[in-house]
Amino acid sequence: MDIASTQKFIERGAHKGKGLAVFTSGGDSQGMNAAVRSVVRMGIYLGCKVYFIREGYQGMVDGGDNIEEANWSSVSSIIHKGGTIIGSARCMDFIKREGRLKAAFNLVTRGITNLVVIGGDGSLTGANLFRQEWSSLLDELLANNKITKDQREKYKYLHIAGMVGSIDNDFCGTDMTIGTDSALHRIIEAIDAIVSTAYSHQRTFIMEVMGRHCGFLAVYTALCTDATYSFICEDPAPLNWEKKLCTKIAEERKSGQRLNIIIVAEGAIDREGKPITAELVKKVVVDNLQQDTRITVLGHVQRGGSPSAFDRILGCRMGAEAVMALMEATPETESCVVTLDGNQAVRLPLMECVRRTKAVSQAMADKNWDLAVQLRGRSFARNLETYKMLTRLKPPKEAFDESGKPSEGYTLAVMHVGAPACGMNAAVRSFVRNCIYRGDTVLGIHDGIEGFISGNIVKMDWSDVTGWVAQGGAFLGTKRTLPGDKKGEIAARIKQFNIQGLLIIGGFEAYQAGVELYESRSQFPEFCIPLVVIPSTISNNVPGTDFSLGADTALNEITEICDRIRQSAQGTKRRVFVIETMGGYCGYLATLAGLAGGADAAYIYEEKFSIKDLQQDVYHMASKMTGGIQRGLILRNEKANDNYNTEFIYRLYSEEGKGLFTARMNVLGHMQQGGSPTPFDRNMGTKMAAKCLHWLVENIQKGPANTPDSACLLGVVKRQYKFTPLEDLKAQTNFAQRIPKQQWWMKLRPLLRILAKHDSTYEEEGMYMTVEQGEIDSENVI
Repeated sequence: MDIASTQKFIERGAHKGKGLAVFTSGGDSQGMNAAVRSVVRMGIYLGCKVYFIREGYQGMVDGGDNIEEANWSSVSSIIHKGGTIIGSARCMDFIKREGRLKAAFNLVTRGITNLVVIGGDGSLTGANLFRQEWSSLLDELLANNKITKDQREKYKYLHIAGMVGSIDNDFCGTDMTIGTDSALHRIIEAIDAIVSTAYSHQRTFIMEVMGRHCGFLAVYTALCTDATYSFICEDPAPLNWEKKLCTKIAEERKSGQRLNIIIVAEGAIDREGKPITAELVKKVVVDNLQQDTRITVLGHVQRGGSPSAFDRILGCRMGAEAVMALMEATPETESCVVTLDGNQAVRLPLMECVRRTKAVSQAMADKNWDLAVQLRGRSFARNLETYKMLTRLKPPKEAFDESGKPSEGYTLAVMHVGAPACGMNAAVRSFVRNCIYRGDTVLGIHDGIEGFISGNIVKMDWSDVTGWVAQGGAFLGTKRTLPGDKKGEIAARIKQFNIQGLLIIGGFEAYQAGVELYESRSQFPEFCIPLVVIPSTISNNVPGTDFSLGADTALNEITEICDRIRQSAQGTKRRVFVIETMGGYCGYLATLAGLAGGADAAYIYEEKFSIKDLQQDVYHMASKMTGGIQRGLILRNEKANDNYNTEFIYRLYSEEGKGLFTARMNVLGHMQQGGSPTPFDRNMGTKMAAKCLHWLVENIQKGPANTPDSACLLGVVKRQYKFTPLEDLKAQTNFAQRIPKQQWWMKLRPLLRILAKHDSTYEEEGMYMTVEQGEIDSENVI
């Protein structure tokens, strides 16, 4: 079912006079501050009177100083902080009607009839009950002469919009909750650090991760770290798990592996519902294998630290959409929760999602494990299935015939073209193991097109890619060379090695190489094989996809560097930092890092700017500095403008800011490409490669590949993964500047400017839908 999303543009002051309050409730999570900041600033931009409710529902019941009017500077310099600056508490008073009566009185006396709730399913359920009782609560207050008839009439409707803030990702209807990505960052940082010491001493480490009764963190972590075994509650370990675990560890050690990582979710159980603890797992390993085994309980470390770029942007987008949902609400509108579906913000009925979430707990209580996994959503089920397949020590017996040769016998090849990017190795590992698992032969083409021409092509085995998932760069080797006039040599190699399907992982050059090979099919029949491209570049400048592998890692690197640069001026005089990011002509990194870092402006090639715009931004910065702001952040894409370069913008701010602020310039350079791949890039690489294999096999079975749809690029488009023929993408590409003609993130630019106090027109992205529609239409990206 296709849901048409109509464009809606909202201007400053469009909802003047409305009362709006935001509060955080239940467990805290990273990214909540970004959401609070977005709600406050979007509300003020629309003309609302915005309030903080401190300490969650407790603050609403107690009233007084806990309900405080927010202004623009109340939320300055908070986007990079973990936790929630307005506090959170678990409140028993609100459970009773007397507590809700006090809360209603406190809201009415301040003219608040719109609530943004950031919390888990319990907090959202409480808010919905409050809304249902609102009319009767007001009647009771009127009868007790606590409020006037005018107040009863004026504030007769309460509207609720929710956002899910939880590190557990245990809420049905959203791909990611606010805080989950940051929690994964903490877990994976810890495991990556532990791997080196485990390797030195040949140890087994048991990592206990949070998640209560949801195994998302455990499964996702296991998928991103090459873990030996994972214990979760939705898919409990078999009754003989002790034997299976010990056999697997022993076999891995026999094959030359020096360490083992075992992930245990805090709510892990076996098939009979008995708890499986880290201590129990350690006892089993030590008693049976006499191995040096250590336990690390990550605990509240997972809730802490600075939010990831993903969570900051998610908080900004969801906060703005929650405010818009409230502004458009009518008395008949159901309470909604703003969720993420693929790369699209959607509004779902709140109680429908809560009912789904509670059904998972019921399924687990009934020991209906298959239903529990199914209710968690297709994304969870696929993560679990992929993890189990990728962590087998050896391919299954049915993948080979009696002579030991692969049973199906397709020969597939994988290569890189372009600059290295984080996530490439994860994709190759997934592709190699998926191929071998199916019984295919997989060839690794080293050093891109040059290696293809020279015949640097090697058969890859299961163990060749052990440990690749956590590594940055490109172990297969990559070059920017395109086929050009060497297509004859490439065709000869395809024939020599009997390659029946080709996967190219890389940036804009990989896309161009794919197009060149496809267009030469009439000249070289050897190119009539299925060909698929996985976009992998920090610039995110490849058409046909919203995200490229490596872009999330680069975005996190830039965001972290911006935080540090900004902090360097803490406590000194007022300062503006002008920072240059990479990306070629594509402004993705500058725009998204601007949103995640709370930048005042981001200059990019796609949005033309003149000296008048620069001048206006300088005056805007000066007025903010006069108003008490201490630091400013300006981002500029490296090829935004030939004449207004970073040096020029720095000099302009330096001159115009004399006596008010100083300016500093930083060109970030290649540090943006480095670092360990983020959980998002590891998982996306893993999933995309698995999808590409299925697509290649399907197309090989169709016979000679001579149609446009047998040469595709796999991308994430809004709410699903999509294979788009390279032929179709040519019309969507600006080849001169190496960027797509249309880019989804351009509609986030007004939000960036609104949150930085500029005048801009906001375009809504959220659409109303049901949970069922979401599941029919989309194929979860996360």
